[in-house]
Amino acid sequence: MKFLKAFSIAAMVVAMTAPVHSAAAQDSAIGMWHGVLVTPGAQLTLLFNVREGTAGSLTGDMESIDQGPGKAPLDRIVASANRLAFAIPAAGATFEGVWIDGSQSWNGTFRQGAEFPLVLKRGAPPSTKVVEGVNGVWRATLQRGTVGLRLVLRARTTPYGTRVSLDSPDMMAMGMQVEQFERDGNSVRFRVPISGVQFSGTLTERPHSISGDWLREGQPPAQVTFVRDTAGAPRRVRTQWPITPKGYRAEDVSFANPTDQRVTLAGTLTVPDGEGPFPAVVLISGSGPQDRDETIFGHKPFAVLADYLTRRGIAVLRYDDRGFAKSTGGFSSATSADFATDANAAVRYLMTRKEINTKAIGLAGHSEGGLIAPIAAADNDNIAFLVLLAGPGTRTDQILISQSRLMGLSQGASESEIDRMEPILRVVTRAVASAADSADAVARVRAEMTSERLAIMRITAAQVEPMVQQWTSAWMRYFLTYDPAKYLPRLRVPVLAINGSLDVQVASAENLAGMRVALARNPDATVRELHGLNHFFQTAKTGAIGEYDGIAETFAPSALELVGDWIVQRFGVGGTAVQKR
Repeated sequence: MKFLKAFSIAAMVVAMTAPVHSAAAQDSAIGMWHGVLVTPGAQLTLLFNVREGTAGSLTGDMESIDQGPGKAPLDRIVASANRLAFAIPAAGATFEGVWIDGSQSWNGTFRQGAEFPLVLKRGAPPSTKVVEGVNGVWRATLQRGTVGLRLVLRARTTPYGTRVSLDSPDMMAMGMQVEQFERDGNSVRFRVPISGVQFSGTLTERPHSISGDWLREGQPPAQVTFVRDTAGAPRRVRTQWPITPKGYRAEDVSFANPTDQRVTLAGTLTVPDGEGPFPAVVLISGSGPQDRDETIFGHKPFAVLADYLTRRGIAVLRYDDRGFAKSTGGFSSATSADFATDANAAVRYLMTRKEINTKAIGLAGHSEGGLIAPIAAADNDNIAFLVLLAGPGTRTDQILISQSRLMGLSQGASESEIDRMEPILRVVTRAVASAADSADAVARVRAEMTSERLAIMRITAAQVEPMVQQWTSAWMRYFLTYDPAKYLPRLRVPVLAINGSLDVQVASAENLAGMRVALARNPDATVRELHGLNHFFQTAKTGAIGEYDGIAETFAPSALELVGDWIVQRFGVGGTAVQKR
């Protein structure tokens, strides 16, 4: 689901250019600019370098100083006397700001799935002091109850001083800014303001380690030992990747969304060998900006699913989310209802293909995609079936509460900690869901952010506004008012709804119970729990988010087989008559 996505900035070096308005506009934008991006999960110093290109154009790149070397190119740079805008395609992000004379800065909004305020000031960022002998990656495990949480401390000396950040992969917190990192002889200490952590330890040379006390308010002290990584990050093993198309052809395609002229979706259509016509399925990704393969943690679940189904004789269309990768349009301002129009545009495109059985086109949505699919089907008689992969069967505000508890427990939080947080979560979700509009939502959430509640949540003053903006986005306001009971009972086409028993993001038992009630009148609804699988339908041990990356399997064969069998039994393969509707 969307609120689980970690904030990250990809880096790659590519040269891109775009037109600007005038030479005077170029002069106002050319140069080095820096800003601090504060999100609910990280605080990142970004450096932008805008240069003069050719034929009246500007080029540029962005570097995340705290996240390591590498530059992402800027695209579609537009400059005028009082406005600066550009895209960062590699990060699926954009910036748009206005010039403020008083502060001599571009004040604007950075959009990457959510919206965050960002102020760009001319020149390089302020330098931090250089700390000798600490460069490198340091790994540790923090024990919380019976759960071990991985910690990754990253230190590197740049032209702007020694920059240190902390990752907590099991908490999906990446790039947390480390402050007051100091070394005095063999004594090392630092703070992580965004999580309220203080560390004080001793550096040893053989082995290279830093051992000390990990202190966080409200939790007992813990002993943590960071060991310098000399072997490099563990090699990711992906047993179902790479994929070589066999028995089918793959074609890059694009299609417009007729409800929004700004949106053109780019994707891949895989079609079995032969003339067909073949049944077809459109894949709808989970929340946050996703590419056509739903790439996450080095896994490509949609590529694996598409490969399997196409080998079974089912055509598959998967596409990049609007505004991400090769698709155009705006992502950050869109809601699930907007994404439903994208799914219907994909169906509309498939209707034009002679290889496709137009009476056997369905939607398969994962997570939020399983919320989007019923919305799309409600207004589209051309949709012949739905496959809901961990899609919501209960109210989404209830899922959010359940998710918070399950994820907290899987990450080592105590029941008492969760019990203190849950009432605040309920208050905030009600405030957002009951708001009349965006401005009302912002006012309501700000009013609920009392000093007492901020202390319980361990939220710093710098985090408040980004958190408010995230909670009151158009996407979140729609999400918190979505009720599957408005859509699922209306479905009369075949529906397959499945969950993994170890899913900590959409709790299987209560979710599937809601599915069974909502689909009770559907003559062909299959609702099933798959034992031992997590939210991404991997074979798991606990279902915790921290396991996703380390599992070699991308999509359990048992889940693939269930989906493939279910579709084939109802719609056959190329040229085969529909068996059951």
